[in-house]
Amino acid sequence: MQQATFPLNISAILIDLDGTLLHTAPELTASANLMLDDLGYPAAPQDLLISYIGNGVSWLVKRALTGSMDTEPNVDLYNKALPIFEKHYTELLLHSKPFDGVIAGLEAMRIAGFRLGCITNKVKRYTEPLLAGSGLKHYFEIILSGDSLIEKKPHPLPLLHAAKFFGVPIEQVLLIGDSLNDSIAARAAGCPVICVSYGYNHGEPVSNLDLDAAINSLPEAMGLIKKL
Repeated sequence: MQQATFPLNISAILIDLDGTLLHTAPELTASANLMLDDLGYPAAPQDLLISYIGNGVSWLVKRALTGSMDTEPNVDLYNKALPIFEKHYTELLLHSKPFDGVIAGLEAMRIAGFRLGCITNKVKRYTEPLLAGSGLKHYFEIILSGDSLIEKKPHPLPLLHAAKFFGVPIEQVLLIGDSLNDSIAARAAGCPVICVSYGYNHGEPVSNLDLDAAINSLPEAMGLIKKL
């Protein structure tokens, strides 16, 4: 973990979706197991499926089919499985709720004058309904999904794109996430990064990541930053 000087001087804050703002794991894992059942496969343990969350639906489906981070499923099987997953997830996704403290944290950031954006690897057709349905969409000036640009996290492009949108140096943009993807993206972009401790970091504690700080709830970030 790099040493940071607090408070961090920040103009804008970018926040991850799955595992940071919304507790989407129950719906994602249920959809994966419904898919497996439809295909005649045994259910996968929830903890294992949660460890696959964070790289988008395609990744989750492939890992659920093989039970491995490294093995690729048969192409025909994957092409059959993906729309089955999407059908179930479309039916379940609006049950996802914000984590404790998320709305209070976003309100505090808004009142303090920080410009806010959401950056996720989830595709737009899921991102937009989730943010709208959970009452969070109005907080964000920019929403970048996994298919908004030619690259997604851990590539730095979404962060750099957002900084340009806000018209501020990347060093004044804070990324708040929950996983290795967020840490890598922020360091590659050259911006500070804070991770929440309750998210979906592939089953690993965020204390092992290259971060500026770890927090237990979104409002805790306010004690670590200062508005420029």
